[in-house]
Amino acid sequence: MIERIFELEIADPTIFFGVNNTNLRTIKDLYPKIKIVARGNAIKVMCSEEEMVVIEEVMAKLENFCATFNKLSEEVIIDIVKGAEPEVKKDNNLIIYGLNGKPISARTPNQQKFVKLYETNDLIFSIGPAGSGKTYVAIAMAVRALKNKEVKRIFLSRPAVEAGEKLGFLPGDMKEKIDPYLQPLYDALQDMIPGSKLREYMENGTIQIAPLAFMRGRTLSDAFVILDEAQNTTTAQIKMFLTRMGMNSKIVVTGDMTQIDLPASQRSGLGEALKVLKNVKGIGRVEFTSKDIVRHELVQRIVDAYSKYESKQNKNVLSMHNS
Repeated sequence: MIERIFELEIADPTIFFGVNNTNLRTIKDLYPKIKIVARGNAIKVMCSEEEMVVIEEVMAKLENFCATFNKLSEEVIIDIVKGAEPEVKKDNNLIIYGLNGKPISARTPNQQKFVKLYETNDLIFSIGPAGSGKTYVAIAMAVRALKNKEVKRIFLSRPAVEAGEKLGFLPGDMKEKIDPYLQPLYDALQDMIPGSKLREYMENGTIQIAPLAFMRGRTLSDAFVILDEAQNTTTAQIKMFLTRMGMNSKIVVTGDMTQIDLPASQRSGLGEALKVLKNVKGIGRVEFTSKDIVRHELVQRIVDAYSKYESKQNKNVLSMHNS
């Protein structure tokens, strides 16, 4: 009898082992002669040399399936042990599988355009209204790139601009003051990466979430970098951010030009960047509309109503100036 320790490098141990180690018991039932002991992210297997050759292949396939789909069931284990391919519903617009195997796909034509732009551009501007999926799809693409080892790190950033509240009046230390601005980014990640794996990534710096000011002076190489809510950057801030790009990196800049929270005296750096970089090679641009909104159907109506109202207000201002 020989002994081998399998380290789970890409799969989440909690999902791989199953509730109360049910998945390990299934493997044990299918191979009654082997002994299995799990601890942390390691699995110790003891069996004959002949069986170990088979177990090594099965363990590799199980871990890949678990890492890809964020789930592992008795049916899947049986299929893989028997040498069959587990049945998976095909989706041509799939980006990644989220928690419990939930497929995260590019659902609208503009979301699909964004995914295509990623293949041929290192910098992409993703502009559009709330709920159109511009940030969510960008984070899904970043997680996929990390899983596929196209990048080594993910950086997510937002400008900490007050929308009705002043940072100084919010309770807590600086991290607690800033975290509410970054919460939407945490929410998206929690949909896509199992909790224990996400904590590990955050602790070892594989995934970093920080306010825009923390990016100054850094060079971001081998990374997928997302600047969210970029309409609230100044010209100097967005220029500083865009020049952080290092070798083998992708940058996505998202924003909604109808939701600028900057003081009236300041121009949005995003608006200026879109004009300045319009014809620069290697930069892609996708503009989402209310038709891309994938939240509650009422959100699309709200966005359309405000667009019509603001358009009417602008026309009234122009007619007053001309008269």
